[in-house]
Amino acid sequence: MSELASKIGAIADSINDFKSEYGTRVSEIEKRMARDPHYDNDNYIGAANDNNPLAAAIAASQEIQDLTSSFRGKAVVKLAGERADITSGNTTVGAGRSQGTSLVAGHRVAGIITPYERELKIRDVIGSARTTSNSVEFVRETSFTNNAAPVAETTLKPKSDLAFNMESAPVRTLAHTFKISRQMLDDAPALAAYIGRRGTYGLQFVEEQQVLNGSGTGQNLLGIVPQATAFDPQFTSTSETAIDRILQAISQAEDSDIPVNAVILNKRDWRRITNVKDGEGRYISGQSPFGLTDPRLWNVQIVATNAMASGEFLTGAFGEGASIYDRLETEVLLSTENEDDFVTNRATIRIESRLALAVFRPDAFITGDLYGTVSG
Repeated sequence: MSELASKIGAIADSINDFKSEYGTRVSEIEKRMARDPHYDNDNYIGAANDNNPLAAAIAASQEIQDLTSSFRGKAVVKLAGERADITSGNTTVGAGRSQGTSLVAGHRVAGIITPYERELKIRDVIGSARTTSNSVEFVRETSFTNNAAPVAETTLKPKSDLAFNMESAPVRTLAHTFKISRQMLDDAPALAAYIGRRGTYGLQFVEEQQVLNGSGTGQNLLGIVPQATAFDPQFTSTSETAIDRILQAISQAEDSDIPVNAVILNKRDWRRITNVKDGEGRYISGQSPFGLTDPRLWNVQIVATNAMASGEFLTGAFGEGASIYDRLETEVLLSTENEDDFVTNRATIRIESRLALAVFRPDAFITGDLYGTVSG
């Protein structure tokens, strides 16, 4: 019996030794897994990495490393050195950097917030074509002496006469450039596309201004407004309003016998017109205040744009009385070999277009003061 009891005791001691060794190994495995960034556990705090200084400090703490799965209570981790101030202050954020702290990332809205871009409308009402030359020439009839008349048999027929003049509209170049570092092209490739889009808009913005108001001097286009006929109403209206003046201008443009297809107004002026009420305080416009119909006056399209100066108007035969000729449609090019770009690790983005504006019938366009001496 004593021998049997001795053997049972030895077996029990072996089991206890195994349990002790097994428990120690399990504890070490648990601690190592807790420091593994891929370990998924509801109690896991964070991986030790340079992007999370608090998690790195916790993982490096000897007190944390000595904990076992059976620990209950609290442990103190002291942050020192560069990890002492994890705050939203300038020492952490820095000027011009994200306002999010190391622990709480800022909510980053994708892309770049762009200023609102004006809706460019003038091209939509003007005829357009292409050219392969550096100028557009056209012959304009300047006078027609029409002596056609009924004549008697065998009598001399009246003689009529025509006169012509050669006109020319030069092709002008609109362009601008941007500089961008090669590092930004590598680190923020979307920035080049953004510059291209904004630069294209800037080019088309200037084009619209040139088509309307270009002075024709230097490299400027000769716009429609400088060539248009001055407003000279042939009839008046009782209690004249801006609406009446537009009617008078349309009638004056129709003397050219070309269909008038648009009136260009400043947006503020168009809102002012839709605000007009009758003697009983009722809006006279079907668009005021809830209408959704196309903006029209006297059955002519209204083009409301801030490209037109406030208080002025331009009406006429945009479809047939003028045309834009594109020599080079808007082009975006990027080069690393401009100026000193190669040695300074920069690139140049160039955006340009070439076009001519031919105004065939200046008498088909009427421009003037929308209000004159009237008040609305």
